[in-house]
Amino acid sequence: MENNLEVWKLAHQLTLKVYTISKKFPSLEMYGLTSQLRRSVSSVPTNIIEGQGRQYKKEFIQFLYIAKGSLEEANYQLFLAKDLNYISIEEYHELNILCTRIKMMLYKLIKSLK
Repeated sequence: MENNLEVWKLAHQLTLKVYTISKKFPSLEMYGLTSQLRRSVSSVPTNIIEGQGRQYKKEFIQFLYIAKGSLEEANYQLFLAKDLNYISIEEYHELNILCTRIKMMLYKLIKSLK
């Protein structure tokens, strides 16, 4: 599956990176932070694509807001993973920059649709 929206492509790349990085989380986090982080980060491209498939622009905008909320949740969970020493400061910094880019793109997309 491929989507033409650049924000979706970046959100998908973020999801892939988080899945890879979270493989090294402690096994005791499998049903905790690992699962929660993976769900929230994968929710971003999922909501973008679902919203894009909706009939009305207003619905698309609502799904983009949900994606933005999931992105904020994932960003905090990455911060927590850094503070728990599950990921390095460098890994966190790289992912945080990507989150910020996606957030700005979502904001611009929402603004353009209104």
